[in-house]
Amino acid sequence: MSTEQLKAAIEALPLVDHHVHGALRASVDQAALEPMLTESDRPIPSWMTQFDSQIGLAVRRWCAPVLGLEPHADPDTYVARRQELGAREVTRRLLAASGIDHYLLETGYKGEEILGVDGMAEVSGRRVDEVVRLESVLEQLAAEGVAAADLPARYREALAARTARAVGLKSIIAYRYGFDFDPQRPSDAQVVRAAGQWLSQCQATGTVRVSDPVLLRFALWTGVDRGLPIQLHTGYGDPDVELHRCDPLLLTRFIKEVEPFGVDLLLLHCYPFQRNAGYLAQVFPHVYFDVGLGVNYTGMRSDALVAESLELAPFAKVLFSSDAWGPPELHHLGALLWRRGMLRALAAWVEAGEWSEDDALRIARMIGRDNACRVYGLEGHS
Repeated sequence: MSTEQLKAAIEALPLVDHHVHGALRASVDQAALEPMLTESDRPIPSWMTQFDSQIGLAVRRWCAPVLGLEPHADPDTYVARRQELGAREVTRRLLAASGIDHYLLETGYKGEEILGVDGMAEVSGRRVDEVVRLESVLEQLAAEGVAAADLPARYREALAARTARAVGLKSIIAYRYGFDFDPQRPSDAQVVRAAGQWLSQCQATGTVRVSDPVLLRFALWTGVDRGLPIQLHTGYGDPDVELHRCDPLLLTRFIKEVEPFGVDLLLLHCYPFQRNAGYLAQVFPHVYFDVGLGVNYTGMRSDALVAESLELAPFAKVLFSSDAWGPPELHHLGALLWRRGMLRALAAWVEAGEWSEDDALRIARMIGRDNACRVYGLEGHS
């Protein structure tokens, strides 16, 4: 198999994006688009543009041709073309070009701005399954006026109902607290006490946002009891995270506590802690990881990130994700840059005689789809 044959085979892989969010519902102008090309939630200074970044240049290089423009189209031309085509057509083209065959959609963040499960399935023509955010179910109960004394039982019931058709769960405890939490399961009495304080705060402020570590741990352990694979945001994210508290190594004791329950833990994104995540995936049978979010934002340098994800962990423990949210450029680039990174790493190893061609393609398929099919029990997609 030549490099060109390996390239064609990797480009043809029907990927399973095991952690992704919906594409935008509506068209956006440049002022609205640029903040979606960064994880920062701060205003963009007037003297700079997010198009002058790794991801901005990747959008202009790789997404412009999909929308009928020359590569490297300038930002004004690019945004004008997006608005000319309209949100639905832009999304249709970019999702089709991604070659993603199956989306596992996490729906807990700004769902009113993005397509849900049905909307993504309709515009992509692909299978879409849901991953439920643990904290969102808890916050919904608070919005409905649950009493503190009833919260433990009500949450267990609500999570079971909400996830009846879901393939996985997601926790953002890294955002809301950090991974340096007490790994033990809290008692219902502890949960009720914490809920009383939290619900009073919600009522006083009019804001429903759970950040109490006892309640976050309760949600996480209820997820373990539910038995579905649990995704955990790890590492890089917006300024809401304190990055030094998002190193997955801080989860080691929790990982050990969960191991007897047979529930898989999937470390998402992991940048800049991808090597730490690889270590955990090597030594614990129920730990997996991806480098999804970092691939898009490192652009041309994503080749190195993808290669580092192949260093330590068994290849059966590595998955593909884009973690795209909003602009469908992120869905497309997540797949394109991952494929390119895999090709450049594997082709070099094959040419050096370190790997066989058959092994290279088999491992690319494992990471691109087969591992997700196994972990999430995706029937008919093995």
